[in-house]
Amino acid sequence: MQLKNDRYLRALLKQPVDRTPVWMMRQAGRYLPEYRATRAQAGDFMSLCKNPELACEVTLQPLRRYALDAAILFSDILTIPDAMGLGLYFGEGEGPKFQRPLRDFIDIANLPIPDPEQELRYVMDAVRTIRRELAGSVPLIGFSGSPWTLATYMVEGGSSKTFGTIKKMMFSEPEALHLLLDKLAKSVTLYLNAQIAAGAQSVMIFDTWGGVLTPRDYQEFSLGYMQQIVNGLTREADGRKVPVTLFTKNGGLWLESIANTGCDALGLDWTINISDAKARVGHKVALQGNMDPAILLGSPERIRQEVQMILDGFGQGSGHVFNLGHGITPDVDPERVSVFIDAVHSFSRTYHMSSDIRE
Repeated sequence: MQLKNDRYLRALLKQPVDRTPVWMMRQAGRYLPEYRATRAQAGDFMSLCKNPELACEVTLQPLRRYALDAAILFSDILTIPDAMGLGLYFGEGEGPKFQRPLRDFIDIANLPIPDPEQELRYVMDAVRTIRRELAGSVPLIGFSGSPWTLATYMVEGGSSKTFGTIKKMMFSEPEALHLLLDKLAKSVTLYLNAQIAAGAQSVMIFDTWGGVLTPRDYQEFSLGYMQQIVNGLTREADGRKVPVTLFTKNGGLWLESIANTGCDALGLDWTINISDAKARVGHKVALQGNMDPAILLGSPERIRQEVQMILDGFGQGSGHVFNLGHGITPDVDPERVSVFIDAVHSFSRTYHMSSDIRE
């Protein structure tokens, strides 16, 4: 099926576009009243994730409100650890937790590598359902957490402020952690390739906690395993390339190393100027980002001002996907999102004036 709007995929591949494409991390989420209603219908968060029809519904909800240039699969980064048997649950107001966190080499050695079409079939069914319902309107993004980020939750047993448990393993039992990360890299590769086979047209790896590592440890325990995944991904489907985006929060120090993995795009948080990032790696990869989500709490004028500054920072030409520097927060007024999306589309046209652009 021919895509009616492919500017997101084209921008990731640095091909000409008529305006800068835009989507938002967590665009299907708690800031939308219709999402809250559907989640209440499902009963709880994981029941929502595991129901392909409801996952499709919440994926499509933001596209009904806004002129977004991509849909992103509604799921969670912790589906793989859950499928490995760690007992994922969400405490009320406490975030994700595991009933059986990993504590030693034996625990890790016994971990299975999930079959995406068996233990994670509900995710693949959601991808297939969403692709059908999108009917070629915009591309569908699949995603996973990075091995390091998944490992932090699996070893810590949930969220952490200090990462003391996994860092203790990293410094005292590195062979155990490397075994875990290798299993996760294999699992993520299978998982993302299954999403691509089911219909995802682009994939993104979220390395939410890579920025808590030293430069040396980032290379060894995070980036090396993302490199392993990139090397193993399906890069073409349905006759076109499947772009890969890597996003390390607080990873601005390491853009050159991330770009050297062979990915197509880098996600940027708001702690780096996009002009600096483009000067460093923009010849090699596209850039996604990078507005501070908190700007959406500001006035419409302030939102438009920030959009203009980021567009100015990237400058002329393709290779930019506008996004937030991290996920949208639940306290954002949906009307402010309209201001943001409209500003990107209206302001960005002047940065794409080439005569060979396909409307």
